[in-house]
Amino acid sequence: MKNVTEVTIFVLTGFTDKLELQFILFLLFLAVYLFTLVGNLGIVVLVMGDSRLHNPMYYFLSVLSSVDACFSSVITPNMLVDFMSKNKAISLLGCATQMFLAVTFGTTECFLLAAMAYDRYVAIYNPLLYSVSMSARVYVPLIIASYVGGILHASIHTVATFSLSFCASNEIRHVFCDIPPLLAISCSDTHTNQLLLFYFVGSIEIVTILVILISYGFILLAILRMRSAEGRRKVFSTCGSHLTGVSICHGTILFMYVRPSSNYALDHDMIVSIFYTIIIPMLNPIIYSLRNKDVKEAMKRVVGKNGCINKVYFSH
Repeated sequence: MKNVTEVTIFVLTGFTDKLELQFILFLLFLAVYLFTLVGNLGIVVLVMGDSRLHNPMYYFLSVLSSVDACFSSVITPNMLVDFMSKNKAISLLGCATQMFLAVTFGTTECFLLAAMAYDRYVAIYNPLLYSVSMSARVYVPLIIASYVGGILHASIHTVATFSLSFCASNEIRHVFCDIPPLLAISCSDTHTNQLLLFYFVGSIEIVTILVILISYGFILLAILRMRSAEGRRKVFSTCGSHLTGVSICHGTILFMYVRPSSNYALDHDMIVSIFYTIIIPMLNPIIYSLRNKDVKEAMKRVVGKNGCINKVYFSH
């Protein structure tokens, strides 16, 4: 047997070791994280608190927002601490936990976006039957299945990745514990892991993208049948922004995971992975909510109510 020492602590090297740049990045990502939390948790509170938003579309939206808030929280706080400290170490268990949670929330989001596209298809293509076709017996299992799919997918990759030996290096050239950079520093044969990554992520991407494309294909047909030009414009504008968000999310995931390991470029991939883990959770509240009339009106009611409370409070 060769005398090798198993790695028990990893070091996340991050973007840069220049102090002034680290401080700028710290402020930038802190602002992004705070915006993400306020935006996403604000939507959850709004949907829970406003009875007019108690329908499947907004339940899906609140679940997506909670997933985004959790997804960002798995990665950003640890990254912010690393920006401001010399010791960028993370334990083996901490690394496995971070990877498991990141893959869980990332996969759950993919399934949820597909479920939301189907929900929009049902609402626009046959609005009269929407409450029957998308009852609690339909949307609750879809939400649960999204989470279960995310947990199962994460379990497979976490077990497979941390069954490998890490003895060559403990430096992960990334800002969080992701699968490809961990495979890059393993001293075991990672061929099976690469196949698992390719086939599982590829299958999930194919299924969810097909559901989204078919749903939006039917939505497009429904838009073309609309007599009202204003109605067509509104639905087309909303669906266009949704498809933009979905394209960025799935495009970055496909780029990161569904390709040969020889094409892995650590620095470029670090930037790409920031998109789907940190930037997209920040953008989703804007894409799915701020263009929505019902959400805008609910926000106005909350602001108006608070304004009235303040007037009453200060007048006394």
